[in-house]
Amino acid sequence: MANTYKVLAQRAPTAATLFDIYAVPTSNSAVISTMNICNTSFTTASSFRIAIRPANTALSSASYLAYDVPIAVGDSIALTMGVTLAATDVVSVYSAGNVTFNLFGSEVY
Repeated sequence: MANTYKVLAQRAPTAATLFDIYAVPTSNSAVISTMNICNTSFTTASSFRIAIRPANTALSSASYLAYDVPIAVGDSIALTMGVTLAATDVVSVYSAGNVTFNLFGSEVY
């Protein structure tokens, strides 16, 4: 099996909207090594959520890795995760506004 190390996703989703930032391609698996969350606002604090939805299932309270975590003005948070994902698993994110998400890891073919 081959591993491809890469930037899995980079997004600045619309505020107050759950957004699917990454979906594992069919017949692959993936490992999320790091997620970086950045508040790009110079004036407003924000918050974020991170959810994993196995096999693209509906969102539930059990899906969340983080829920309404505060992030200060101009701050960044780096999460070392080591999360393993199977084919068609989905990573979803949400923010109160002005937050970017960068997802790093590897896909296994």
